Amino acid sequence: MDATFSYNFPSIRGMQAGKEYFVAMCPLRIIPKIFLFDEEEIPPEYRAQRILNKARIPEMTNYIVENQEDYVFSSITASIDGEIEFKPYNNDPSSKDLGQLRISLDARFLINDGQHRRAAIEEALKISPELGNETISVVFFHDEGLKKSQQIFSDLNRHAVNTTSSIGILYDYRDRLSLITKDVVTSTPLLSRYTDKEKVSLSKNSPKILALNHIFNTNLKLVGKSKGDEITQEEEEFLKRFWLVLCDSIVEWNMVFQKQLTPRELRANFIVGHGVFIEAVGLVGQYLRKHYPKDWENYIQRLSNIDWNRSNTKDWLGRAFNQNGRIQKTSSTIQLTSNKIKQLIGLPLSDAEQTLEDKFFQGVV
Repeated sequence: MDATFSYNFPSIRGMQAGKEYFVAMCPLRIIPKIFLFDEEEIPPEYRAQRILNKARIPEMTNYIVENQEDYVFSSITASIDGEIEFKPYNNDPSSKDLGQLRISLDARFLINDGQHRRAAIEEALKISPELGNETISVVFFHDEGLKKSQQIFSDLNRHAVNTTSSIGILYDYRDRLSLITKDVVTSTPLLSRYTDKEKVSLSKNSPKILALNHIFNTNLKLVGKSKGDEITQEEEEFLKRFWLVLCDSIVEWNMVFQKQLTPRELRANFIVGHGVFIEAVGLVGQYLRKHYPKDWENYIQRLSNIDWNRSNTKDWLGRAFNQNGRIQKTSSTIQLTSNKIKQLIGLPLSDAEQTLEDKFFQGVV
């Protein structure tokens, strides 16, 4: 193959299942040029991945552009349909798999894993062209006719396990609210002891009361923000104070803290042991912060007088749990639970909340 009319990449050659593959460092600027992606032109039988989810691209692009000093991207995996040639730098047995991978200019490349990374890189380069000289590792498989691309994608994702949102929050040191949430948990004795930092829902035998994502989602509701929004110093101080007051006000939580009740018993008998309750309280807290900024603590303290027992079907049936006694956490049940809490501590309902209540009593929701 004429090196003048080929792509040339410094590469490492490997072997899997008796077949060669190659790992190359590719400058970001060439990624959009060689990995063309037009889902409308690629027939489904040759399309290695799902259709591009364009809604994901802006977030990934911003991640690169806003974190140019410490962003991290994993490898792109691609199939090559065309002539390739690997030239070792020397014949020494210790380095025979280090060399140059040559790929003919008329070869076709199809991404098996990483199409969203490719699209994000393309958009990031438009904003910050200086990123073009940075590199990303690409794993190349030779696949004449692109016959194995779908199987490669399937195999790559067969054993993939997505991390939970709680772990995502725990490991996130960029998002301000994630940092505040972890600080709240650490600085609040009850939460520090009884927050599960890995799971998103707790089993009946879990020794914890809340999951980290419950607290994070509640914080979003308390300040009326979306993930990634800026958090002010005033909002941070409110969140920290809110959780201290709340933890002091929930009698059943303190019974667990004092070993008078187990977390299992709490979940089995009280709605305060479930995410639907805590996120509903987040909506109440948001209302209090807006309408009662100087008196909100007094209202939160009134929570200590509420009957949270699941036997209290008058207040919680159809809201926090269904006819079968199963806890239900949806946007509707969170709002219905919030409505009841507001009524029980002497707060008025908004027009939208009253409309939902009317539908609830009519059996529409």
